[in-house]
Amino acid sequence: MVVADTIAKTIVHGPDGPYLLFFSAIALIATATFHTWWARRHSHAPPAGDTGGSGTTPLPVPAGPDRPAADRTAAETALWRMRTTVRDEPGSLASLCIAMARHQVDILTLQTHPLSEGTVDEFLLRAPTTLQAAELTREIAAAGGSSTWIERADAHDLVDTPTRLLGLATRTALDAAELPLALRQLLGRCTIRSRPAVTLSGRPTGESAPVEGVLEETVMRLRDPNGGVITIERPYLPFTPTEFARARALVELDARLGPRVPRSQDVLTLPEGNEITVRRADQSDLTAAVAMHDRCSERTLGLRYHGPVADADRYLNHLLSPRFGRTLAVQTASGRLVALGHLLWDGDETEVALLVEDDWQRRGIGSELLGRLVSLAVEAGCASVYAVTQASNTGMVAAMRALNLPLDYQIEEGTLVITARLDATPVPSRLPYEEFHRADR
Repeated sequence: MVVADTIAKTIVHGPDGPYLLFFSAIALIATATFHTWWARRHSHAPPAGDTGGSGTTPLPVPAGPDRPAADRTAAETALWRMRTTVRDEPGSLASLCIAMARHQVDILTLQTHPLSEGTVDEFLLRAPTTLQAAELTREIAAAGGSSTWIERADAHDLVDTPTRLLGLATRTALDAAELPLALRQLLGRCTIRSRPAVTLSGRPTGESAPVEGVLEETVMRLRDPNGGVITIERPYLPFTPTEFARARALVELDARLGPRVPRSQDVLTLPEGNEITVRRADQSDLTAAVAMHDRCSERTLGLRYHGPVADADRYLNHLLSPRFGRTLAVQTASGRLVALGHLLWDGDETEVALLVEDDWQRRGIGSELLGRLVSLAVEAGCASVYAVTQASNTGMVAAMRALNLPLDYQIEEGTLVITARLDATPVPSRLPYEEFHRADR
C-alpha cells in the first residue's frame, strides 16, 4: 500500500507525471493486443504431431480440377447411426469422443438410454467415407464401448429426436393405419405383427398383454387398442426402457383417439363417361364390401383369395382394419362399392391385393388402384411390394408390369408371387380418365 501510494503521488505531483501516465497507457494497450493475438492463434492450432485435428470432419467440398485428388477424398463424408453400451461412470463418454476424434468423426446428435447397469449411447455421426464400420467398431471397443451396433444413416436422421417424435405422433393421430409405420420409424429395423384377439372364425386366439405392456430384451408386446397384441421384435439389438416408453406412448395415443381414416377422395371420369370415386376405406365399409362379394363370380373371388370362395367374407373385417394396412375403395356415382385395393403390412414385407367386380373389369380400375397403393408404399418407406396371384391371372400380371418397376417372379405349384422393388419416385395414376378432381370431406 505504501509503495502504491508513493507511485501515485509521483505521477500526479511530479513534473513528468502526465507523460508517464500517457506512455503507461500505450504500453498496457500494446500488451493486451499481443496477448489476445497469441491466445487466439494457439487455441486453434492442433497439438504438435497430432494429425487428427480438432475432431471435426470438414463438410463435403465440391471436387474441382484445382483440388488434388487426395484432398477431395478427405472431404467426402458419410452419415452413420451408432449405438454402444458404456459403463455409467465419469469419463466413459469422453473416451468414446476421443476415439472418434482421432479418426475425424463428427458427432451430430447424441441420445442416452439409462439402464440398470451402464448406459446406452446412441450417436448420429458424420465420418470420412474411407473409414470402415469395422474399424470404427474396434476403436469404440478399445475405448470401453460394448455391444456396438452401427449402420448407414441418411438425411432424414438429421431431424432432432423431439421433432421426429412429434411428427410420428401427428401422423398417428391423423390416420390409424400409420401406427405400425410410426413404430417402425421410431425403433429402426424391426418386425411388427398385430395378433388379433379372435380368429377369422370368431374363436379366441389367447393373445393378450397387460395394459402396461411387456419388455423382454429384443421383444416388446403392447396391448392393441383394437383387441389382441402388437408384437415388436428386433433380434439384433435389445430394446431400452426409453424406447419401450416411447412405443407405449404412441399406442396409448392411438387408443385414446379411436378409429379414424382420412376422408379425402378423388373423383375420376372413365372414358365411357361413368364417374367413380377413389377413397380410403375401413371397417365401416364391411356391409358394402360383403354385398360386392355377392355380385362377384366364383372365379373372380378365387383369383383374389386363393382358397374356398365360401370363406371370402370372413377375411373382409381383417382386411379393412387399419391396423393391418391401408385399403382403397372404388365406388360409383350411386354409392355402390365396385373395387377394393389393399396394402397390407406383413412383418418386414408389404403385400398388395386387388378385387374388382366382374362388370367393372377391363376398364383400368385395377391398374389405377395398384398405382395408388404402390405410391402409398413409397411414401411409407417400403423397399418393395409383392402380389400373390395365379399364373392365369393375366390382369394382375399386366397391372404389375405396367408399374414400370423392376419385378421378380417366383412360381410354386401354380401360385405366382410378383415382387416389385420400389424407388423414390411415386407411381403416377394410370387410368385414362377425362376428368379428375379431389374432394376433402
